[in-house]
Amino acid sequence: METASSKSNNPSPIFVVIAFAIVYVVWGSTYFFIQMAVHGFPPMLMGALRFFTAGILLLMWCRIKGDKLWIKKDIVTSGISGLLMLFVATGIVIWAERTLPSAMVAILVSANPIWFVILDKVNWKVNFKSKTTVAGLVLGFAGVVMLFGEAISKSLSGAISHAQLTGLILLLAGPIAWSAGSLYSKKRGSDAPARVNTSWQMIIAGLAFIPAALFNHEFQSFHFAQVPLQSWLAISYLITFGSIGAYSAYVWLLKVRPATQVSTHSYVNPVIAVLLGTLFAHENISGLQIFGLVIILLSVLLVNMTKYSKLSLRLPQWGNKHKINDVAECCA
Repeated sequence: METASSKSNNPSPIFVVIAFAIVYVVWGSTYFFIQMAVHGFPPMLMGALRFFTAGILLLMWCRIKGDKLWIKKDIVTSGISGLLMLFVATGIVIWAERTLPSAMVAILVSANPIWFVILDKVNWKVNFKSKTTVAGLVLGFAGVVMLFGEAISKSLSGAISHAQLTGLILLLAGPIAWSAGSLYSKKRGSDAPARVNTSWQMIIAGLAFIPAALFNHEFQSFHFAQVPLQSWLAISYLITFGSIGAYSAYVWLLKVRPATQVSTHSYVNPVIAVLLGTLFAHENISGLQIFGLVIILLSVLLVNMTKYSKLSLRLPQWGNKHKINDVAECCA
């Protein structure tokens, strides 16, 4: 007799393909749609509207599913991780995309996994014993330095503005904040479903964007009636597909497919972002920037090589809860 568990472990191949397509394409496309949204919304107000709306909608779904919502420990943990990942890290992405091409932002953010290794102090002894991990870190930093060296050179020659250079410098802090928030969430742990933690992450981050918008004087001259249709469509896409749909597909894939397969989105997302930016937004990406992306992605592969091997050996012994909690949380 076929049980519900066996059905979960043997999903329809069509559903698996659709879920992978959503995670690959939607998360990669969020950079493109963020830039489209900030053409109509002030950056901090856009972040508030996106994450608070998505968080409330997801929390309503959690309520329908009968989840326990008001556990103080989980709310505090989700709040701190949400502030680091969504308010600080994603907020920097939103701010930078006011002046920088979305493809360039995606290339720099692709260095995220490198910072996981650097900030994961508990596993330093293991990680830094691996020659491939150390080689990946050195290669990754070389790629980032190369990209920033090009940007500084252009700034000195007047090819890029002070605002663009500021955005590039801020993007150095974004991956650090994302990695710190993810590691904090992983260390604290939670017995609540991932969707509940993500709901609170988005709600608390969305609320944090409101005083940031006030500080940036975004309410004074903003009027909803003046927002163009494409910006409304972009933020609707970010709420429904970027912050809710893609994450749901991600969590489901972790339940039915090996984590090593699901993690391949880290290599595909920046490529999708570059393709969308260059083909549809007509962004100019230099050959050196493409080369930098290749170097960074290769470094990420080297950094994670040992981890992937260990996960492949350990994964059959894990329960669903450990699969979800041992992978970085929402990449909204």
